[in-house]
Amino acid sequence: MDRDARLDRLYSLFDDLERHVGGKRRLRDCDGYMDWPDRGVYFFFANGEYRANGDQLRLTRVGTHAVSEGSGTTLWNRLRTHRGALSGTYEDGGNHRGSVFRERVGEALVERHGLHDEYPQWGHGSSAGRDLRLEELDLERRVSDYIRDLPFLWVNVDDEPSPDSDRAYLERNVIALVSNYGEDPIDPRDARWLGHDTSSEKIRRSGLWNVDHVDEACDPAVLDRVSEAIVETDSP
Repeated sequence: MDRDARLDRLYSLFDDLERHVGGKRRLRDCDGYMDWPDRGVYFFFANGEYRANGDQLRLTRVGTHAVSEGSGTTLWNRLRTHRGALSGTYEDGGNHRGSVFRERVGEALVERHGLHDEYPQWGHGSSAGRDLRLEELDLERRVSDYIRDLPFLWVNVDDEPSPDSDRAYLERNVIALVSNYGEDPIDPRDARWLGHDTSSEKIRRSGLWNVDHVDEACDPAVLDRVSEAIVETDSP
């Protein structure tokens, strides 16, 4: 099976998953009271950007959580970090220093709109004090607006935290399959895609908001594991 056929099967599995869970969700409509699986893999899709066949939203980011032994992070913990805060001091903002996804989206917004002088510390350091976070709040809110509007799906993969977990395997190989990095582009990104403005060559060339695994080979058996995970997944 060539890469085109594998991609077609992957997107067919996404169609199955969407029916199975009752539709894609958006983070703007989600909260922790929903019955999320403890552990899983999530798939964000571009908003209004379709594959070359014209009827399937294009995958734009793949992620998981708790791949370090002993980690207690849940699937919702990770999704909530990407979503950002709904109330409090940083209402509708977030913490890009705790989410690489948020960091990269913000970086691209800075590049696209020439905001370097306004946000010189964006992406610097693993933490920030209250004053700096308030200075960056407007940009954090723009990042939240972007990410919260992306449709997404997820699968339940409830294994122990480990770099060798099934979740890490799924994340790594789905990214490798969809990535256009070093490949003849399949389903190339729309010229308006925000990721074109990031400084990361791997994001720009892969067409994904991912850096890790975009230049790796895909194990074709990942498609069977995705199919199995769909059966194990319930609607929240």
